[in-house]
Amino acid sequence: MPTPPIIIKKKGGHDGHHGGAWKVAYADFVTAMMALFIVLWLMSTASKQEQLAVSGYFKDPSGTAAKLGTALAGTGENVQISKQDMGQLKELLQKTIQKIADLEKLRKNIEMTVTSEGLRIELLESAGGTFFDSGSSKLNNSGQELVTALAQELGKVPNHLSIEGHTDAKPYTGTGNYTNWELSADRANAARRLMQQSGLRPDQVSQVRGFADQRLRNPKDPFDPSNRRISIIVQYINQNGDEAGSSAKEPAESGEKPPDTKTQSEAPEKNKEQ
Repeated sequence: MPTPPIIIKKKGGHDGHHGGAWKVAYADFVTAMMALFIVLWLMSTASKQEQLAVSGYFKDPSGTAAKLGTALAGTGENVQISKQDMGQLKELLQKTIQKIADLEKLRKNIEMTVTSEGLRIELLESAGGTFFDSGSSKLNNSGQELVTALAQELGKVPNHLSIEGHTDAKPYTGTGNYTNWELSADRANAARRLMQQSGLRPDQVSQVRGFADQRLRNPKDPFDPSNRRISIIVQYINQNGDEAGSSAKEPAESGEKPPDTKTQSEAPEKNKEQ
């Protein structure tokens, strides 16, 4: 009986010679092309600040992306932080404050809100004094630590700042002609001096104002200690190219009509800050 023929079947054809490595390479190529098209699409629809953020990341992935992406990224561009970026700056400052040892004691005395004029940072006093010695324009240890930390971060922002001083309605009990007008202006100037010594550029502060008790945070209780406060406003550029942040042109946040205000230049000569 004849022996049946032996049939040998070979599998794979072309794959058997080259293997499947080409498929992996092709998949990587397609993924890279998809990523490229996504980045190009994002860059074509993003704002200038977002474009600079992406550009900054590719220039320095290890360091630039950890900062605010635009103005804080050190791109070299004179980019002003817009209203949409203020939320990022707020988060950054909150993280900075969290590093302060006395955070629990200070938490309720620090408020940050994004307003029509910019990022408003409020340092609220308590009955016993939180950031300033009672009845004085001298920053205490907690005030110096917080103001210094804020200055170190805000010094990286190209935007200008306004610094305001406010008091409650209790008349100043000192001697002479020194009143809440002088005290509010002097406290704002004390914060300005320390911030410029701690990281702000010499030309970064555009305004220093003292409002006394004319812009109460809690108008229902004019003697509430939280009415005594320092306000630091990070101004942004509006759509007309003008710098926002002059609260003297806007109603106060509590809704009352803004009164005429005195500035530091209206204080008696002996109380002026140099």
